[in-house]
Amino acid sequence: MSQEVAATSATAHADQGALAHLAGKYMTFKLADENYGLEILKVREIIGLMDITRVPRTQEFIRGVINLRGKVIPVVDLRLKFGMPAAEATDQTVIIVVQCQVADRLLTMGLLVDQVLTWTGQESAYHLEVLSIDAADIEATPSLGDSSVDTSFILGVGKTNDRVVFLLDIGKVLAAERSLEAVLQRIVEVACRLLQARYGALGTLNAAGTLDR
Repeated sequence: MSQEVAATSATAHADQGALAHLAGKYMTFKLADENYGLEILKVREIIGLMDITRVPRTQEFIRGVINLRGKVIPVVDLRLKFGMPAAEATDQTVIIVVQCQVADRLLTMGLLVDQVLTWTGQESAYHLEVLSIDAADIEATPSLGDSSVDTSFILGVGKTNDRVVFLLDIGKVLAAERSLEAVLQRIVEVACRLLQARYGALGTLNAAGTLDR
């Protein structure tokens, strides 16, 4: 029995050591009733829902593109990406703009989510919830059975304030689609024409997705 206990303890320590690099700060958001966390260093900004221009012949989970201060950014609906049913937008629906390395490319994308989690400060003002999660509070991703979420996208599971938070590997989420590079190229080719038709002469869209005026 003592040998079994020792073996279990050693396995637990090994798992915790393997997850130690995941400790850090995560910005939290919700899809349906599930809580998710994004590494805060990969979050560039959060914007309210704005007009999204649909790009023809792209996957359903790619909602289209937005023109954010002269930069054309593709928007991914995380609900659809994870196989969840579509939901009507509410006043809490937001776009999280993230930036991460995918293969040899620095990719900027917008993530459409149900809401970002907030907490109320001392002055009753709402602030984004950024959690500091220690390695001791992170567990390996369990089997989720019939869950719609592909667990290969999840770095680990954080436990904080009596909640469970799925820590997302956003680079893997965005790179999982094999044709993503072709999709992005298609967006670059089509988005400028669509935006010019809607907003007038904006300029030429370069390979980085920025408008040259």
